[in-house]
Amino acid sequence: MSRKDVVEGPRNEQGIAAVVDLLKQRFGVKFQTGQSFREQHAHTTTYIPSQLPDGVVFVGSTEDVQAVVKLCAAHKVPMVAFGVGSSLEGQVNAAYGGISIDFSRMDKVLEVNAEDLDCTVQPGVTREALNTYLRDTGLFFPIDPGANATLGGMASTRASGTNAVRYGTMKDNVLALTVVTASGEEIRTAHRARKSSAGYDLTRLFVGSEGTLGIITSVTLRLQGIPESIGGGICTFPDVKSACDAVIMTIQMGIPVARIELLDEMQVRACNAYSNLSLPEKPTLFLEFHGNEQTVALQAEQFSEIATEYGADGIRFTSDPQERNLLWKARHNAYWAGRALAPEMSGLSTDVCVPISRLADCLAATQEDIAATGLLAPIVGHVGDGNFHVLILFDDKNDEDVAKVEAFMARLNERALAMDGTCTGEHGVGQGKMSYLDAELGGALELMRQIKRGLDPDNLFNPGKIFRL
Repeated sequence: MSRKDVVEGPRNEQGIAAVVDLLKQRFGVKFQTGQSFREQHAHTTTYIPSQLPDGVVFVGSTEDVQAVVKLCAAHKVPMVAFGVGSSLEGQVNAAYGGISIDFSRMDKVLEVNAEDLDCTVQPGVTREALNTYLRDTGLFFPIDPGANATLGGMASTRASGTNAVRYGTMKDNVLALTVVTASGEEIRTAHRARKSSAGYDLTRLFVGSEGTLGIITSVTLRLQGIPESIGGGICTFPDVKSACDAVIMTIQMGIPVARIELLDEMQVRACNAYSNLSLPEKPTLFLEFHGNEQTVALQAEQFSEIATEYGADGIRFTSDPQERNLLWKARHNAYWAGRALAPEMSGLSTDVCVPISRLADCLAATQEDIAATGLLAPIVGHVGDGNFHVLILFDDKNDEDVAKVEAFMARLNERALAMDGTCTGEHGVGQGKMSYLDAELGGALELMRQIKRGLDPDNLFNPGKIFRL
């Protein structure tokens, strides 16, 4: 990314003042304009500068959302939907000012259809809260981006995570949405049927649109049965290429691995220190298999044979939940472990994704680039689907450091695109990835702009994200 992409858009001062006054009257204490509230609802997760909204409204119902949208539309005031603010590319910044719509109070599970393996939730329900609610049903929701994000936010950014290699991403697991459009009307994009050929696929249009086309008010999700047996394990490799080659062979052989995560040497060192582990400081794969005892044991055996072929050692598997959870907790804390390598520095977390056959090449070239540039940048990846993350630690007050990091970021994205990949596997575009979208999508970007103009003609839904009009 480049800081030049984080710009202030035109502000409608008169309209904003009018809407702030009207929202105070309509919502009372559920509408806040204090500095601390506004700061909490701007982007602070990476080095992208914060752009504060002019007010925050805590909605509790679809009717509340519709009232906010109608007031803002009447006065041409921008709106930004807000879950828990865990996005990484500036998605919740109020680039043009306006109103942040906080969904933390729309946190109800509306319906669970256990026989059909689906449920409907309000957008403020978090993934952990949903799985706690579902625990006694024998079902779970598998998408796990690491952060305890809201399901509305996960749908908006087309989130993914550690389980995606087996269970897919949000686009594969959202059956339907209800969305408040620019007119203030609530529409339903689909019903609960597992397939449909009825018209345009509006569900997929809104999933991943980052709140730029409408405001999600409910999400209908596909669920899975909790596996009878779960086996987890780790193994180390002499280098990143060997680890990636083992992953590629595992996927090509059709072994139904549920999770397969790569930590490079620097990330393993960080996790050892942060999570009090004693793993060898080598490229390491964390794995998980789901099924019954027999299938899990067979999958672990098949993977071990492949890993040994590529020089793995220290292969260890366990079905003990406590031991397995300890390892995965360390993996989920990888971001904070990486930050702890240099707590005085800022962190910029970025991701790219390439076809699985190009993963080893892309990762090896990226490691060489990091070393040549002299960066402190651990790597962790959802390598089963070709997606990896780089956490760059640097002094964001030092212009030379910033220029070096931005140049590295440009090379990383150009490398992924040259391998027929994407500039973002799961973080989304927001403000941070705008620079690379034209090179990735070409003329399709103009079609996206036409869709935006058609559904949001006044550019009020999260303006200044994905692309500029």
